[in-house]
Amino acid sequence: MNYRSIDDLNHIILKKLDIIPKDIDLIVGVPRSGMLPANLLALYLNLPYTDIHSFKNGFVYKAGARKQFFNTTAYKSILVVDDSIASGAALLQCKNDLKDFESLYDIKYCAVYVTPENKNLADYAFEVVSTPRCFQWNIFNHTALEKSCFDIDGVLCVDPTDAQNDDGKAYRDFLKHAAPLYIPGSKIGTIVTSRLEKYRAETECWLKVNGVKYDKLVMLDLPDMMARQKANNHGEHKAATYADHTYNLFVESSLVQAREINRLTKKPVFCTENFEMIYDSESIIYNIKSGRYMPFLRRFALDLRFKLKSKKAKLRNAFA
Repeated sequence: MNYRSIDDLNHIILKKLDIIPKDIDLIVGVPRSGMLPANLLALYLNLPYTDIHSFKNGFVYKAGARKQFFNTTAYKSILVVDDSIASGAALLQCKNDLKDFESLYDIKYCAVYVTPENKNLADYAFEVVSTPRCFQWNIFNHTALEKSCFDIDGVLCVDPTDAQNDDGKAYRDFLKHAAPLYIPGSKIGTIVTSRLEKYRAETECWLKVNGVKYDKLVMLDLPDMMARQKANNHGEHKAATYADHTYNLFVESSLVQAREINRLTKKPVFCTENFEMIYDSESIIYNIKSGRYMPFLRRFALDLRFKLKSKKAKLRNAFA
């Protein structure tokens, strides 16, 4: 799993800022993920910027105002910015959306991160990063979450305070009313928590109320908090589920536990304590499966899967 943080994004833009031509007049970001690098580029290059939809309607962001109309003759060279290119479909859609403006402007396209296969689709790219990959700014909306495990406290919701963590009335009240933190936009594979099994009803209720979609909920089957503290096997408990070949990522709140889960499974763990990917212990099998080693095998597998899906779709349509 190739991971890039917001700090990585900022660093690579600053490091290679000189690849952007000096005659660019306006930065146009592709919502939503492209707005972050577009804003950074506009700030560092001291240029006006806007989003692609506002640009099409003649709006540009100005200091001290949300949006202002601009004269079509005010800008000549436009740089359209997205955070990344994978298949290239999104970039092609952008080009199609702006085809009617090509006679008015010199439009160039930029992506911060591109894949080796599609690195030439953009006019300017800052770094080549192979898939599978995920970024800090969209990790909670990644489609790969269906093959991920999630902790609850410190990830989906805040951690309980010492006063709330009494294994009694105060704790049950916390479970019912905990403030949400990072609620994914995609479905989670399995939630793995050190919460005790006896609190399943309260936990499931909170997850439903807060719109968390998931397949399974794995809890710690111990009688009480004292037994849990004595066992002190949080990392081991979570690693036992994550070790299954189904899962490719674990999202954990504790850095100590994240390192333990990684050590036991040899698979990456994203830690919300420092928003870093913990992958100190690596598995050869996982790296082959993910494409880090021998990427041609992953490409072959993905191509084969795509062909099989296409054949199934054709068969369904034929008998529909």
